[in-house]
Amino acid sequence: MKKIISTPHAPAAIGPYSQANLANGILYVSGQIPADPETGKLMEGIEDSTHQVMKNLKAILEEAGMSFKNVVKATIFLKNMDDFAVMNGIYASYLEEGSYPARETVQVSCLPKNVDVEISMIAHQ
Repeated sequence: MKKIISTPHAPAAIGPYSQANLANGILYVSGQIPADPETGKLMEGIEDSTHQVMKNLKAILEEAGMSFKNVVKATIFLKNMDDFAVMNGIYASYLEEGSYPARETVQVSCLPKNVDVEISMIAHQ
């Protein structure tokens, strides 16, 4: 059985998907873009964008009773790999050393709403 996880503290889904699904103790979090959940405004620049994405992910994890410590896998999509170092530093600031998830980071030609970064995660209770 799966449980759909939804919170008003992260952007609402803009298509036929859930913010996250919890199944057998595993939380599958949909890719988050840098949209402010209160205003819908998209953040610009890799710094503000990465912070907003991580805040959105945190809100979803918390709604499921989890934190970044529970994350076992992250997938990061960047529009420009030149933004990697800045994104990576901000991403790491939300995580606890010694509890880092597995991860890949890939450059893509375009992301939804033409944002600079999108991150999805898988967490385990």
